[in-house]
Amino acid sequence: MTKAESKYFNTARKMDEAFLALIEKKDFEYITVKEICEKAGVNRSTFYLHYETIGDLLSECVEQMNQQFLTYFKETSLEFQQRIRTASLEQLFLITPEQLIPYLTYISDNRTVFKVVLAKPEVMQADRAYATLYRDILDPILKRYEIPAGEREYVLSFYIDGMMGIVKRWLQSDCKDSIDDIARIMMVVVRR
Repeated sequence: MTKAESKYFNTARKMDEAFLALIEKKDFEYITVKEICEKAGVNRSTFYLHYETIGDLLSECVEQMNQQFLTYFKETSLEFQQRIRTASLEQLFLITPEQLIPYLTYISDNRTVFKVVLAKPEVMQADRAYATLYRDILDPILKRYEIPAGEREYVLSFYIDGMMGIVKRWLQSDCKDSIDDIARIMMVVVRR
């Protein structure tokens, strides 16, 4: 990476961080380019070199979070999807410690952002991430369990809402309980 590229990405990172700090305090629709630039320490023209709209900045933040999230896992999503198709039913679980520990670690490391995600899921495009998770991971598992197609969304809503309730409570306490303890609790309440 050249010095110019490095400066470009560093400036984009500053604007991402400024945006995330602002969205913690105000609704998305009330955040201005001026505020982002002031908080990031960049000129307004610099913002427009990187983005056309604040929505573009939001999309980049969400994409960056998704990419960073994947780095927490040892197994790639393709390897995991393959294992879903080939594992015996006795070895197939909706959640495992191998999935939970990286997930909870990522949440703990990014707790400020996740508080915003839980408070404002529509702004942070949580529905897109959930749709991918459902399509690639959860639906194939439930299909293998022979859960009828019309019931799968209800079953998953039950599990995901419960899991997110645990995560929300954990975030409210600023992740004071250990990741291992939260993973253990989730494993107890989520049965195959």
